[in-house]
Amino acid sequence: MGSPDKPGLPELGGTTLVLGGGGVSGIAWMTGLLAGLEDGGVDLRSAGRIIGTSAGSTVGAQLWSGLSLGQLFARQVDPEQQPREISPPFRQLAALLEAFRTAAGIADPLERRKRMGRIAIDSQTVSEAERRAVIAGRLPSHHWPARPLQLTAIDAESGALRIFDAGAGVDLVDAVAASCAVPGIWPPVTVAGRRYVDGGLRSADNADLAAGDASVIILSPIGGVAPNGGASTLTAEVASLEAAGARVIAIEPEPEARSAMGINALDPSTRAAAAQAGRRQGRREAPRVSEWASAGAIP
Repeated sequence: MGSPDKPGLPELGGTTLVLGGGGVSGIAWMTGLLAGLEDGGVDLRSAGRIIGTSAGSTVGAQLWSGLSLGQLFARQVDPEQQPREISPPFRQLAALLEAFRTAAGIADPLERRKRMGRIAIDSQTVSEAERRAVIAGRLPSHHWPARPLQLTAIDAESGALRIFDAGAGVDLVDAVAASCAVPGIWPPVTVAGRRYVDGGLRSADNADLAAGDASVIILSPIGGVAPNGGASTLTAEVASLEAAGARVIAIEPEPEARSAMGINALDPSTRAAAAQAGRRQGRREAPRVSEWASAGAIP
């Protein structure tokens, strides 16, 4: 069965696309990967649902914005088209890594998230308005798409997961900003009197939210390594989905792409190289993803 827009391409309408966190370099890599997959005959824009976390919330909102993947790719590699970003100072990055190391010692996941939420609330950062302007500049459209897009965030005080979608009554820019609000780096985002931070605090990918779906594709910029240097939840989440009967394919950066993305995921200067490496990887991955998609197609 082919895509209605491009006959002969694998149809992914029954597939959930999970887009993980990973900073501006992760946005660039995923954008390049998606463009490379399309070059190879796989258009993930035909997925039936998108779950986005942090960087993935940006890519998810961009993916169904109306721009082509070629246009989105150009916004990553062409300096004249690149959206404005803010480079956080080194002291904030160092403080973030120390906060992650400290929080890693807290056994209760909810308490860990509350600790990071408190750090976010207490930190001196740019204003919410300035950060919101950056997010607004990233998004070609500020309107929720007609197709199911779910973006994750964490309540900074309670540590609870919040999923924003078109029915939540929240502006798309605010939802993306909340999902991308790295504690200690960017300000928590205020929505209806509550303050929200990065959805990656629960999981870099939150792929478990696709539980019950038959087919799941995961693009994970973090991959198997968590921000604190330990193991991420990706492997466990894939295993859980598969144990429940889902067909799952997960893609993380190859060594070339990982090198291009650099050690600072929030460094805007990595965007062009990360996107280009992602596109090359996408072209290499396309036959595998196409075979996987075709194997699950309904005759």
